[in-house]
Amino acid sequence: MDKLTRYREIIRQLIFEYAGHKPANGKIETEAVIDSERDHYEVVHVGWDGVRRVHGSVVHIDIINNKVWIQYDGTSEPVATALLEAGIPREDIVLGFHPAELRQYTDFAIS
Repeated sequence: MDKLTRYREIIRQLIFEYAGHKPANGKIETEAVIDSERDHYEVVHVGWDGVRRVHGSVVHIDIINNKVWIQYDGTSEPVATALLEAGIPREDIVLGFHPAELRQYTDFAIS
């Protein structure tokens, strides 16, 4: 299995795992959104918490130039840690939610 195929499978499994965690409050559904063709992967919350509408990304991962970009991580169990534990090396993980000029200070890829 080539690197990208392996990364896609790891991310897919991770997305389904995070999508399995339903919020404790409100009537909120958790959706796994997977676009394998364009390498976009998301977990989205949709529903209502009382009178407040809930709709938003909880996890957003893209594969760009053979690297795994974490675009958003709104979890209590960090996505980067889960990716590392699944076998994706630090040099192939970009913390896209940090500004480009600050990424050099992380232990992860810059871009």
